[in-house]
Amino acid sequence: MKHVFSFCLLLLTQFGYSQSSQNLKLWYKQPSGTKWENALPIGNGRQAAMIYGNVEKEIIQLNEHTVWSGSPNRNDNPEALAALPEIRKMIFEGNHKEAEKLANKAIITKKSHGQMFQPVGNLNLSFEGHQNYTDYYRELDIEKAISTTSYVVNGITYSREAFASFADRVIVVRLTASKAGSLAFTTNYSSPHKIKKFSVKNLDLQINGTTSDQDGVKGMVEFKGITRIKLEGGKIAKTDTSLSISETTAATIFISIASNFNNYHDISGDEEKRAEDYMNKAFGKTFANLKAEHIKGYQKYFNRVKLDLGTTDATKLPTDERLNNFRNTNDPQMVALYYQFGRYLLISSSQPGGQAANLQGIWNNRLSPPWDSKYTININAEMNYWPAEKTNLSELHEPFLQMVKDLSITGQQTAKDMYGARGWMAHHNTDIWRATGAIDGAFWGMWTAGGGWVSQHLWEHYLYTGDKAFLASAYPALKGAAQFYVDFLIPHPNKNNWLVVNPGNSPENAPAAHDGSSLDAGVTMDNQIVFDVFNTAIRAAQILKKDASFIDTLRIMKAKLPPMHIGQHNQLQEWLDDIDDPNDKHRHISHLYGLYPSNQISAYRTPELFEASKNSLIYRGDVSTGWSMGWKVNWWAKLQDGNHAYKLIQNQLTPIGNERGAGGTYNNLFDAHPPFQIDGNFGCTSGITEMLMQSDDGAIHLLPALPDVWPSGSISGLKARGGFEIMEMVWKDSKLIKLVVKSSLGGNLRLRLPNDLKLANGATLKEAKGENSNPFYFLNETAKPIISEKASIKAPTLAATKLYDIATQKGQIITLSL
Repeated sequence: MKHVFSFCLLLLTQFGYSQSSQNLKLWYKQPSGTKWENALPIGNGRQAAMIYGNVEKEIIQLNEHTVWSGSPNRNDNPEALAALPEIRKMIFEGNHKEAEKLANKAIITKKSHGQMFQPVGNLNLSFEGHQNYTDYYRELDIEKAISTTSYVVNGITYSREAFASFADRVIVVRLTASKAGSLAFTTNYSSPHKIKKFSVKNLDLQINGTTSDQDGVKGMVEFKGITRIKLEGGKIAKTDTSLSISETTAATIFISIASNFNNYHDISGDEEKRAEDYMNKAFGKTFANLKAEHIKGYQKYFNRVKLDLGTTDATKLPTDERLNNFRNTNDPQMVALYYQFGRYLLISSSQPGGQAANLQGIWNNRLSPPWDSKYTININAEMNYWPAEKTNLSELHEPFLQMVKDLSITGQQTAKDMYGARGWMAHHNTDIWRATGAIDGAFWGMWTAGGGWVSQHLWEHYLYTGDKAFLASAYPALKGAAQFYVDFLIPHPNKNNWLVVNPGNSPENAPAAHDGSSLDAGVTMDNQIVFDVFNTAIRAAQILKKDASFIDTLRIMKAKLPPMHIGQHNQLQEWLDDIDDPNDKHRHISHLYGLYPSNQISAYRTPELFEASKNSLIYRGDVSTGWSMGWKVNWWAKLQDGNHAYKLIQNQLTPIGNERGAGGTYNNLFDAHPPFQIDGNFGCTSGITEMLMQSDDGAIHLLPALPDVWPSGSISGLKARGGFEIMEMVWKDSKLIKLVVKSSLGGNLRLRLPNDLKLANGATLKEAKGENSNPFYFLNETAKPIISEKASIKAPTLAATKLYDIATQKGQIITLSL
């Protein structure tokens, strides 16, 4: 009776009746089949699985965060230093193509071009006689981080629940049948690895493997997987490589995976003991206890933010059908689902002490995945962590911040050997071994700003948390990033002797005027990143009362950086020369870094640059790869155009059916570059946040880019700089009606509001004047742009806002209403 009741609940859920108030489930009427992008992701930051939900031949595809090809290695090119003067001379003289040829020879690595994030393999479950089934249903409940599959065969209801435990470092799968003794299945491992061994020891199904060699680097990561099954009645039989279960009513499968990886320079761990220890710790617990502790560990993070944009009858349809209909229907709850799915993916793929979420988070089924599933740090890896601080997942930023600290060590030798510079640097890509050399080819790899960009995440974490001890630990990396540029910048002989990066490039794009070469000196994004690197080093040193003479050096050099330029097409120039093509539709729009994620371009402080950024974005167009559209949501939010930002969300939430053309979304809501890249998921979650709240332009700006399709709604739990938390924000008819803000650190609370509100005691608010006294909202002055004589730039048209200051004490809660 209990099982019949449970199945009835599943059916009711299937038809939209019994879903939670937020309906935070991905659900489907059919299995995944053979398509990996239909499977549903679970993970605990260290172990992960894709659950296919197939009936007769179930696949549980497994990953572990440290299973990477290769072993500790470096990939610097020592020829770079001798060739650097000639490359610079060629670029200054306009011989960009020749400079690129020499960079390919002398700067691009002759060693590893980066290692690969690799799968462990599959746990296969075979259910004989289950070909003919009815009442199929599967879901991923992102409120609980549990995948469920249910179906009926011969009147018997079979159910499966799966989760990657946040409390215990194991994956748990529970299988049940509604009729006693009717559950039977066979299980075995498979793996694409060349070096592997399958075995059964006692009643443990085991896999041992070694990762691949890559680019001359020997694969030396040893991994161990153990599957152990707990039955409620029934029998287990074994062969050398499989287990067969029969005549049981319920079976709980435990999966433990570990490797010998300790850190990027130490692989002396004992994967056998680790896997055994994780298994033994978890196996003695009941399923009810495991599940309860898992949900508690997960919801500690997930429940912090709640978003309600309204709901329609569209929620009654399966997720794949909603995705297919989204562009042509009103389905605001789909946006809330996608938003929270981004947070779910970050929680599931990035946990303190683990590895940072890579190009595919922690999910990959290919031995040679696209782009090696590495860390591409000319946008993609940074985008993964844009939601971390503002969607109240600050602790989950830690793996990426630790990676930055690691790079600040490995990148010192690269800076010294390749460029004769102090400090540290990284090019456009890295991996688990923290390689910092230039890879792929000069067109992409001759970019020196990777270290500078990722270092800004250290500063961002401080701005949100106010954690001065963390800032002290991060300061060597912030200082080192600045030291590199102090030594690497060079006066531009043809451009006012401005200090410029040479060689540099605007990632992965090239102007036609350069004969197809991307190399140049003083490109806009390089200038913007150096500006940020210098400013954050100055501010951090001031806060920590360190390095006064170094601060003076940075101030002097910062004043010699090129200002931004507005070109003949009223665009923000991508290069120092006015050579942008209005028909260029390239996916990278790197010069808009200054608009977002940086705050150098502002509607209120730099109106010409703000309008020029909008023109650049219009020229580039909307449709692009998935991650690019995710970035564009953030840009249009910063441009305070909610309707255009929503149009990009519509573009992103478009089904993708092949591996060509523009990006979109797979049926399991993974972002499609195509193929799958997780950064688009994270980028869009960030962008939706920016539409509702921004805190990087001197104030907390509420509803800065509210689209017409979300006239009423609410959100709670967002974090703003300076330790402020939006405990509750409610709007109706596009008007803010209630706001509750908690001040964790105290200090001035400056609010930019779309309409007037009053304090809870009825008192009117104090109008803000001058600069914000809160040090976390300090703004660096952006240099006045140089504007082409051919330009006719206009002032932006902005919605009216109200700017107020409220003095707060640490722990105080401020309530405002109409």
